Amino acid sequence: MAKNNLTTVTEFILMGFTDHPRLVVPLFMIFLTFYLVSLLGNVGLVILIQVNVQLHIPMYFFLSHLALLDACYTSVIIPQILATLERGKTAISYGQCAAQFFFFTICASTECFLLAVMAYDRYVAISNPLLYTMVMNPRICWNLIAGAYACGLLGATVRTTCTFTLSFCNDNQINFFFCDLPPLLRLACSDTTNTEVITIFFGNFVILVNALIILISYLLIIKAILRMKSSGSRVKTFSTCVSHLTAVALFFGTLTFMYIRSSSHKSLEEEKAVSVFYTVVIPMLNPLIYSLRNKDVKSAFRKVTGKFQVSQIMSE
Repeated sequence: MAKNNLTTVTEFILMGFTDHPRLVVPLFMIFLTFYLVSLLGNVGLVILIQVNVQLHIPMYFFLSHLALLDACYTSVIIPQILATLERGKTAISYGQCAAQFFFFTICASTECFLLAVMAYDRYVAISNPLLYTMVMNPRICWNLIAGAYACGLLGATVRTTCTFTLSFCNDNQINFFFCDLPPLLRLACSDTTNTEVITIFFGNFVILVNALIILISYLLIIKAILRMKSSGSRVKTFSTCVSHLTAVALFFGTLTFMYIRSSSHKSLEEEKAVSVFYTVVIPMLNPLIYSLRNKDVKSAFRKVTGKFQVSQIMSE
């Protein structure tokens, strides 16, 4: 096609799940339910940690930020999915698409670094329990959180700049439910080689560095646990890491499958399914993972609900 026949794209059309029109209503109800459960679980967990003094320790401080990220994560993606399902397809401006991509990438990148920080926190708590609150003092905790957000912001800036400096011409239909990297690269009419190299290298670097930090932390944790004389103490101590390990396995497993695996081996339907899992399902599961097996969270929840019931009785 001649260059003078090319038209610069000013908006994109998100096609969503138009390949399955019969599933529109069930999918709408499923995603709406997931969104409400995710918001209720994550925002509820943040509030519970803030109002309960028992949970004012570094572990739950980091957990409250993970829940906040997950609430933002789903709020960036799911409303767009619901709008696309309701209308069949949705027009989104170039700027809105870039903003969605940017904020989605901030959440994903920051969560990577935050999970690594939480692994380090578990290592300090298990290897030096008596010095835990002294080592992980408020200043250190805030510095670690600030570092995670700063790295997430840097990653989002690099990926967004590389992606949206590409030229998009004529074809503006994104056969996806949000502005993600793979479908945007397919639409670009300029050479994407440099962008792919930079974004894939940066994405792989973030995943591998944080995975390495988590791996080293847990090797040191296992070493500390093996030094314990009582088998009961070993089991009890390791049980405090199960929730975090589950969250790490889900998040890094799906990201690895999505971004490290060669795009030539993935179908579009496979990409959509994996994207739904890490943008919708995992943020919904995290509050359940961290609360169902956690005695402190369950105890705090019972106290809050107990106070609420008492206040209701007294007001009647």
